[in-house]
Amino acid sequence: MASWPRWLFRRETLLGGGALILAAGTALAWYGLQATVLTIAVAPRDGTEPELIKAYADGLDADRAGIRLKILSFDDVRESAAALQDGRADLAVVRPDVALPTNGLTLAILRDQAMIIASPEASGIRSFPKLAGKRLGIAAHKEADLRLLQNLLGYYGLTLDTAAGPVPPRGVRLVPVDQDALAAALRGRQIDAFASIIAPSAPKALELVAAVQSVSRSGKVDFIAVAEDDAIIERFPKLQAVTIPGGLFGGQPKLPDDDVKTVGASYRLMARASLGRVAAADVTQHLFEMRTIAGQATDAADYILAPAYETTAAATSARIPIHPGAIDYFEREQHSVIDRYGDTLYLLAALAGGLASALAWLRQRLATLRRERIDEVMDRLLAIIEEARTLGDPAALAALTVEIDRLATDVVRYARAREPDARTMAAVAIAIETAKASVADCRQALAAREPAAAPGKLRLHLAGTDATA
Repeated sequence: MASWPRWLFRRETLLGGGALILAAGTALAWYGLQATVLTIAVAPRDGTEPELIKAYADGLDADRAGIRLKILSFDDVRESAAALQDGRADLAVVRPDVALPTNGLTLAILRDQAMIIASPEASGIRSFPKLAGKRLGIAAHKEADLRLLQNLLGYYGLTLDTAAGPVPPRGVRLVPVDQDALAAALRGRQIDAFASIIAPSAPKALELVAAVQSVSRSGKVDFIAVAEDDAIIERFPKLQAVTIPGGLFGGQPKLPDDDVKTVGASYRLMARASLGRVAAADVTQHLFEMRTIAGQATDAADYILAPAYETTAAATSARIPIHPGAIDYFEREQHSVIDRYGDTLYLLAALAGGLASALAWLRQRLATLRRERIDEVMDRLLAIIEEARTLGDPAALAALTVEIDRLATDVVRYARAREPDARTMAAVAIAIETAKASVADCRQALAAREPAAAPGKLRLHLAGTDATA
């Protein structure tokens, strides 16, 4: 029967194996406790989002949260959306009306932008049709802002005109104007109204409205409302309805004097659809919980909003759907520890069960190996007892005595290395003593059966003669 190498069951080997298993388990636990690093694509560089996400990432690092961010910066939101689309990023800042990745789901709205078109009360511009043939001032803008404005004007049958010369009857002349020169441009009749796509509560929006108000003799400002916002959004589904609350811009009288319905676009934090619900919920939770910390670095943290929805079904089936993990956070249905780590715990339980079975098998195997050697010795001792009775050669019996001593020596050495149980050692001791006694009895019996030596003849030595008696 093949036997295992003895070195495999030495105390040093077993201790080393146990230490190796312990080290592997420690390494596995350490790996499982490491923070999840997510790559986030951020754009545009000249926007408020890069500073906001940097503050958020720094807050996660300082808090040693389970989620960390690796930032990829891009010049344009098309590039950040593409990074999410092709898998280079797990999260991205996206403007849906510019580029909406097919694998993107909303976690939060970083800022809502509204189309604000304002003019002094005396201009009489209170609706989009009144813009026909007028000059519309606009400050620093992006290509996406122009497209949004063009779509709105087109809905009302107007065209956006940038050429020189008289303004076409159904056209709206777009005139670039610096923010600081807005009041002067209105007074000088260079423009009739001013347009901006901006977060309504942003300080810059307040300054723009204040500049328009400074030109109005009555102090009143007219805002163009988008009464058909539902129809426009149905036609341009990547836009969203925005309401500017009455009195948002303050003033005497208050501006606006009533709620103003308009449309706008949003910058959203989106995640790939395949991102786990737990990770998505954690990202969303940290984002909202760290607004105060991020707000110390940038005012943009104040504009973070949860996406509006009425039901879970509506949230997940909307034109711009919300990530189920974000919904878990908004509805306070985040997973428990068992839900989060159930698979891992099950795997660890399975591994622990397997390890326990392996240890039990090893223990049983060690016990078997101990008994195997002892059984071999005892079988040989019993065979010696039987064999001794058949031998009639003193030399053979002497050889058995030597073998018994060798077996006894092996047992002593084995007992020191393996520590067999006391009952087994008692049985071996009895077998050794019995074998020795049997061999000794056989030697005595053999000696008793030998014939007595014949008496010698007496020889007499006489002088000069030899004589035998």
